[in-house]
Amino acid sequence: MLKVISPGFYTTIQDLGRMHWRHKGVPVSGTMDDLARHHVNALLENAPGAAVLEITMTGPQVVFEAESYICLAGADLSPSLNETPIQNYQVYKVVEGDTLSFGRLTKGFRSYLGIKGGFQSEMVLNSVSQYVPLTKQKKIAEGEELLYHPVKQFEPRISQIKTEHYLESKDIEVTFGPEIDILSPSQKEKLFELKFTVAKENNRMAYQLEEKIGEHSHSMLTSAVLPGTVQMTPDGQLIVLMKDGQTTGGYPRLLQLSDLAIAILAQKKSGDTIRFKQS
Repeated sequence: MLKVISPGFYTTIQDLGRMHWRHKGVPVSGTMDDLARHHVNALLENAPGAAVLEITMTGPQVVFEAESYICLAGADLSPSLNETPIQNYQVYKVVEGDTLSFGRLTKGFRSYLGIKGGFQSEMVLNSVSQYVPLTKQKKIAEGEELLYHPVKQFEPRISQIKTEHYLESKDIEVTFGPEIDILSPSQKEKLFELKFTVAKENNRMAYQLEEKIGEHSHSMLTSAVLPGTVQMTPDGQLIVLMKDGQTTGGYPRLLQLSDLAIAILAQKKSGDTIRFKQS
């Protein structure tokens, strides 16, 4: 078991997400930064979809109640094990009574904690990803105990890696969406020339951007959208749908983010800037 002493700002259990249920109106969910999840599970030699903890902005304090091996990736939240600083992208052994805590956010926005074998939780529609109303809780809570299987011995083939500096990237790679041609030439120029600022309205459902590219009067039927779809409101504001975003929408779909672009955006917080780059 992993005992949650304090849950942090917003810490959830996430895996690959709920595939093949969008036709029922069910969001994909899953990790916002799939690259970080991939890295921790690869280092721990877990299955690619093994569940991890997604830690947003402020980290939790947790106590391990059985032996295992852990790894962190994504944002740097100044983690420490028994008050000794540890590094991201490195495998560490933990034993009963060890305490993992976090300090100041220095880079990125979301950190990922993986454990050997993955965290165990209730499976709903083939996923343990927390998303109310499908799951009982939207995030982990103080005093909660999270299940994992004890592992006494593990010798990782690779115990540490160096990663791309995607946390610092401002380039968001996109392809054109179905309604891109409603834009005027000047609006298209703005779309790729402006630096856009992440608004305070950002979460697992969507990221709003502060700068506007001009009004439109295009009306359309509600149509399918995906994580990474960039929609445009009538007054010209851009909204980027994320992993808990709805499955249909009525705003024009201008752009579609790549998987890497979603991971990059997921590591941005309010006030950070990005720019769209056509792939």
